[in-house]
Amino acid sequence: MRRHELSDAEWELLAALIPSACRGRPRAEDRRVINGMVYKIRTGVSWRDLPERYGSWKSIYTRFRRYAIAGVFTRALQQIQAQADAAGDIDWLVQIDSTIIRAHQHAAATGRKGGSTGRTNRNDHALGRSRGGLTTKIHLACDGRGRPLAVLMTPGQRHDGICARPLLERIRVPRAGLGRPRCRPDHVIADKAYSSRGFRAYLRKRGIGHTIPEKSDQKRHRQNRGRRGGRPTAFDSEIYRRRNTVERCFNQLRGFRGIATRYEKTAASYEAAVTPASLLLWARSI
Repeated sequence: MRRHELSDAEWELLAALIPSACRGRPRAEDRRVINGMVYKIRTGVSWRDLPERYGSWKSIYTRFRRYAIAGVFTRALQQIQAQADAAGDIDWLVQIDSTIIRAHQHAAATGRKGGSTGRTNRNDHALGRSRGGLTTKIHLACDGRGRPLAVLMTPGQRHDGICARPLLERIRVPRAGLGRPRCRPDHVIADKAYSSRGFRAYLRKRGIGHTIPEKSDQKRHRQNRGRRGGRPTAFDSEIYRRRNTVERCFNQLRGFRGIATRYEKTAASYEAAVTPASLLLWARSI
């Protein structure tokens, strides 16, 4: 095992989740190709600069793009989540938050004139203008042990409150046996950016408990309305102390240099890079 490569235990866990070739000529060794992808994500090097020990960079890049478009990484992440859920290893006290990722100039030069078409180019490749320049925002939902359950990519200027509902709807943990995937957390913890009547009503409708602090202007507006303003929102400060779990999860993801700075040109490729990194966080904890 070399630096930035999968350990034997990690590969043993991930090998069963990688689709095998059914026909055609023999392809490159799966472990060597996956190690090349992991090396790229962990170091942030360009595809052409991958070490020769991983084989042709074109083969690795082609396999990566094929897996990204086919959703292979997403299904693999759901399978490993399903195994953890069957063992009772998932803490459904879910935290949500977002982080802004600066786009490298190679990624920022993508598709600024031609507009966006198709699934892989949605929202202009999830590139937006914010205080830091051209950026992408990663919205993350993690379990109580700091492991990613769902990820959503948007342009950097997109408000967190708008993306809260789509993010939670991306949580789909398949059952080990029969039954629908589990999509509903027991409890949600979020910061003030997610404080809105609409989001609280959505959580109540789904029967999800929540701990979200109320903004000072919302509290003042409610108090000024008197009885018509309604009751104060419930808030448990002890539960809210656990919100740092999602921050630690972001720190682990940013440990991958290919995630901490966006080098990928398309939103689909960048999301496909975040998903294997999430897979590795799960593999380390099992």
